[in-house]
Amino acid sequence: MFGFLKKKKQQIIIGSPVKGYAVGLKEVPDPTFRDEMIGKGAAVIPSEGKIYAPADGTISMVFDTLHAISMLSDNGAEILIHVGLDTVALKGDGFQGYVKAGDVVKKGDLLLTADLEKIKQAGYSPITPVLICNPDAYEISTITEKEVLPGEALIEANEI
Repeated sequence: MFGFLKKKKQQIIIGSPVKGYAVGLKEVPDPTFRDEMIGKGAAVIPSEGKIYAPADGTISMVFDTLHAISMLSDNGAEILIHVGLDTVALKGDGFQGYVKAGDVVKKGDLLLTADLEKIKQAGYSPITPVLICNPDAYEISTITEKEVLPGEALIEANEI
């Protein structure tokens, strides 16, 4: 009867934060990501080390070691970008940050750079999981098994 009072459910498109090859989380050789323990999403095997904002929003946290950034999209999705596996052990070596917690960013803004060769030489995988950490609020689908450019759709989340 009062359907016009209902809030319209949003579709949120999370772009790839990096140029590379998009894969499903099942391809990530780390159970924390593969088994979706901290969120749902996809991963990118990067071919460049520039990491961009995948959506408009606010930076929630930049890890001291610069290997990961979390942000809250303007649409309410809690997003985690984790550059590489076990790269926390590099203690920031090979990473350069361009944002800090509280910064408002637009999709496509440069967040950080990562030296992919340094990551690989240290014996770590540069695969970059991109997660929605509040997945219970959304029906999530991913666009994988293809080359992606920064900003291209990687995750589609429809509000439940």
